[in-house]
Amino acid sequence: MNIAIWILFGALVGWVASIITKTRRRGLIRNIVVGLVGALLGGWIASLFGIGSIDRFTIEGFLIALGGAVLFIWLLRKL
Repeated sequence: MNIAIWILFGALVGWVASIITKTRRRGLIRNIVVGLVGALLGGWIASLFGIGSIDRFTIEGFLIALGGAVLFIWLLRKL
């Protein structure tokens, strides 16, 4: 994927994750960062278990990235 698609993907994933976790501070840059970090975290965890990948924009990749983003927000709240 090119960088523009990754940024849009990160924004979408971060936005949905912030809704799921009921995060009050929602901003475009924050959503992009949370989404991209979540995609990396979710992709890494998925590769450990051989579940799938986030190589392309698919429903499976979106769900993996979303799970990683929700996990990332949860970890940030615990710190």
